[in-house]
Amino acid sequence: CRRFHSHRKQSSNIKPTNAEAAGETNTSVPVTNVIKAVAFTGAFTVGCFVGATILEYENTRSLILAKARQARFGWWQGRTLGDPRDYWYQLKSDFRRHWDSLTPGDKMFAPILLCNVLAFALWRVPSLRGTMMNYFTSNPAAKIVCWPMFLSTFSHYSAMHIFANMYVLHSFANAAVLSLGKEQFLAVYLSAGVFSSLMSVLYKAGTSQAGMSLGASGAIMTVLAYVCAQYPDTQLSILFLPALTFSAGAGIKVIMGIDFAGCVLGWKFFDHAAHLGGAMFGIFWATYGAQIWAKRIGLLNYYHDLRRTKQK
Repeated sequence: CRRFHSHRKQSSNIKPTNAEAAGETNTSVPVTNVIKAVAFTGAFTVGCFVGATILEYENTRSLILAKARQARFGWWQGRTLGDPRDYWYQLKSDFRRHWDSLTPGDKMFAPILLCNVLAFALWRVPSLRGTMMNYFTSNPAAKIVCWPMFLSTFSHYSAMHIFANMYVLHSFANAAVLSLGKEQFLAVYLSAGVFSSLMSVLYKAGTSQAGMSLGASGAIMTVLAYVCAQYPDTQLSILFLPALTFSAGAGIKVIMGIDFAGCVLGWKFFDHAAHLGGAMFGIFWATYGAQIWAKRIGLLNYYHDLRRTKQK
């Protein structure tokens, strides 16, 4: 879940700084901040998919070169270059063996989990509280608008918050990665997080209810909605209630219905606008993503020619 902390709600466990407390009576969102948020979302999304395209090229190239080296020097690469009795060599070998045994989804989930845990730990450092409030919570009425839209998607204040979000992400990551590929998944996940923050900004601006939001659930809702749209007949269950099963298609409709009601009725415990925006992004990508991703071929060819020119 992505938490929403309205300025009007004083019982939040995230305490505002003195400067923020002084501005609590002003819940309006400057139009310039909305424009910045829209521009940042567009630029960040394009950057994510351009970066994913280049990453795909480099990963494919490295794989081809590794296969070529293995075919040519396989007898040499099979030799042990370290002492098996050495502690660090053994530790490295065990880590590599464990990493190779992970599913593609787990390999993508691990660094995302690490980033979220690191941000969670930084919230525990009192001297960093002001920095975390400024950069790791998204507030459309704040002076800093753009980068918090991204950084807040890795930010959780409570242990239950981060556990719930990471549990859901882990449950659906492998299906999404197998369907999209790791590079496309990364671009979708990162851009979806910023897009869901934008939906939150627009909702708060439209309702004049500025407040802080944080959490990965906007991006996670994209992964969830994408998987549910791709595999609507898959049977799902709820943690601690394994006997209660339902189809993925029905589940995402109920979740989106609840978030829509939350937006209409003004519920503030969760950032329902961000949830709904993330789900819409996931369904959009399940419907049109394959056609959009196919358009990267031109960029791949351009990057290939550019790289070959630099090597001459």
